[in-house]
Amino acid sequence: MIDCDCREVHERRRLVLTGGPGAGKTAVLELVRQYFCRHIDVLPEAASVLFGGGFRRATTLRGRQAAQRAIYHVQRELESVAMAESNPAIILCDRGTVDGAAYWPGPGDFWKEVATTTEDELKRYDAVIHLRTPTATGGYNHQNPVRVESASEAAVIDLQIAKVWEGHPRRFIVENTTDFLKKAHQAIQILRAEMPECCRRHLVPGVDQHPTGGEG
Repeated sequence: MIDCDCREVHERRRLVLTGGPGAGKTAVLELVRQYFCRHIDVLPEAASVLFGGGFRRATTLRGRQAAQRAIYHVQRELESVAMAESNPAIILCDRGTVDGAAYWPGPGDFWKEVATTTEDELKRYDAVIHLRTPTATGGYNHQNPVRVESASEAAVIDLQIAKVWEGHPRRFIVENTTDFLKKAHQAIQILRAEMPECCRRHLVPGVDQHPTGGEG
């Protein structure tokens, strides 16, 4: 994050950047961290916090259910801390609580498991940006050593994410393209429109100057 000479206290808004495996979410968030100001608080991904801290990546049904319940509660608390202890204009979440429903292995209803509803969780967020996952021939990265999903498995997850967020009134979908800079430009432009005026002037090298950076 870079400094900002604006000392105004902004109304806080909570946004989500989501997408299936290989969609480019991590890269876009890193651009935001590097080139936008301190008024944008980028939260870590709850699953990475959990598994990076030693929570077992179980393959049993019971273990996978436990992981999704834990991720949900970690996400809630990450957001609570950001709301209480920082003073950003934008709290930008690396996935939101709603994503848990897309990853829930069943049986049963995820929302009953965590004692809430789809409607209540959707209302937590002011906007959601969904980066679509590339196809096998459209740029999906098979070389990432930490990515366990095949292109077809990633596509299924991406569709599930699209379904669980479809009820949000301010959902923006960034379709896949083989030109990642164009995709990043679209995502950054959506984010920029949600920011206060003082934050919008910061440019992202190579992305804001992209010649094909329009909608598409």
